[in-house]
Order: sequence, then C-alpha cells, then structure tokens
Amino acid sequence: MSDSSRPEDHYVIVALDFADAESGLVFARQLDPKRCALKVGFELFVAAGPALVEALVTQGFRVFLDLKFHDIPNTVASACAAASELGVWMVNVHASGGPKMIEAAREALDRQVTTASPLLIAVTVLTSMDQATLQQIGVAGKLPEVVNHWATMAANHGCDGVVCSAQEVAAIRDQNKAGFLTVTPGIRLPEDAKDDQHRIFTPAQAQQVGVSHIVVGRPITRAQDPQAALMKFYTAFTGA
Repeated sequence: MSDSSRPEDHYVIVALDFADAESGLVFARQLDPKRCALKVGFELFVAAGPALVEALVTQGFRVFLDLKFHDIPNTVASACAAASELGVWMVNVHASGGPKMIEAAREALDRQVTTASPLLIAVTVLTSMDQATLQQIGVAGKLPEVVNHWATMAANHGCDGVVCSAQEVAAIRDQNKAGFLTVTPGIRLPEDAKDDQHRIFTPAQAQQVGVSHIVVGRPITRAQDPQAALMKFYTAFTGA
C-alpha cells in the first residue's frame, strides 16, 4: 500500500462494479491511484477473490473492501482479520449487526500486527432504500432517525465512520466526534442518470454538508475517459 499520497486525494472512491478480475484490472490501470481509492464489492470479490485485492494494493491503490459483513461476532471478527491481511484501506460491517459484532470487528483489526489497521465503517440504511422500503422490512421510525441512531451506536463501539446518504451527514456530524467519517454513495453530477439510487446528491452538495468520501461507480466506470470523469467528480467535490 502506498503512503505517499495525501489523504485528501482519496476523497473519491471509485466502485469497481465489474464481473471479472481482468475487467477490473484493465479499468484500474486507467486511473491515477493518487486521485482515488477503489471499492471492491460482492460481485468482483466473488468472481476474482483475494488475489484481485492484492493486485490493486500492489498497484498503489487504497482499497475499500465493501463486503458488508453481518454475522455472529466471532465470524465477523475472523473475516475482518483476513481482510486486514490483504492490506485493505477500509472494510465495512452492517450497523444492524449490533454493538457486540462491531466491537469484535474493531478488536480483530486492532490485533493485526503485520499490516496497518484498516478503517472500520458501518453501513446504515442503503441509499437504494426509501422510507416505504424501511417499513416493509419491519424497521420502525423515520429513515433519518434510524440512520442517526445506527451511526451513533457504531461510533460508540469502535467504528471510524459510516456509509450513509449525504442527506443524513449533517445530523451524524452533529452527534459524533470530529473526524468521524461519512462515506456517501448516491453521488451524481447534475447531468448523470440516477440509475437505482433514490437519495441523490451532487458532489458540490455533498461537500457543503461535510461528506468525507464520495463513492462513484457507473458515471466513471462507463465513461469513455474514466480518468477525465474521475477528475470531474474530484474537482466538483474538492473545488481543487
């Protein structure tokens, strides 16, 4: 893992939503690792496995392993320890797994001595979900209140930040200590298609409410010039 680039150069996390290792690696070669981090999710990890993550780390990318662990505490702890051994920059769990699961994940990451401890973040309410969906799965309360409650619980039990919509960031920042990260998908430029996202913000709006990192997939991965598309988001978000 490269430590030579500034933290602010990883404000944009590009989602590698590809079906195989070769496609992901070919795409990654078109990006500057000093200007983004990469997110490896379920599809790519199941298809390509740990070797893909290690290859990206070797290329100098910070990798967010987005597998949303949610199981009994011991199983999640073991999974987090294995992720740490791959040299990932960030790993996540579902906040709905509860305090004991989150604490087990934190302790497992902190025990690693061969690599730097990855950031641990918790998924609150997925940005593809709205109030009606939340009610359909039996979660009581208004969506922003649920997100804020889960975020505060995650912070109190060892998480470095949360995945959330930009709509909830201001309240989360008010309730938690300075430096608590907010990692936000559902970011689109004004001219972009919404795809399957419901709670949409532009990069400039995300910056205004205090988002730490924006996650962008298709507007970059499907662009004719991915590096140019990345820099449009980077500039819109940072003003640089």
